[in-house]
Amino acid sequence: MTLDEIDKTGLIREAYRIEGITAPECRSIFVDWAIKLPVGIEASDAIRDLLRFYAGDAPDHPMTEVLRAGQAAPKAAKRRGGRAGRMAR
Repeated sequence: MTLDEIDKTGLIREAYRIEGITAPECRSIFVDWAIKLPVGIEASDAIRDLLRFYAGDAPDHPMTEVLRAGQAAPKAAKRRGGRAGRMAR
């Protein structure tokens, strides 16, 4: 997979170039990137490739932190309580 395939609009590339960017800004960019990820490309594979390309030169960058968090497995869904939990049955 090439960087052009997984970051067509250059959102992640530009995030790494913005001086003084914060973690909340990186999370917002990440969500925008994830929404635009082409069908058929697994997010986990794309994130792995982005980290391989960018994280070596910028291990302490907020976007690196966000990408690493994006690799983590999602938390298991919790049971809904109250009326919403009873009505789901």
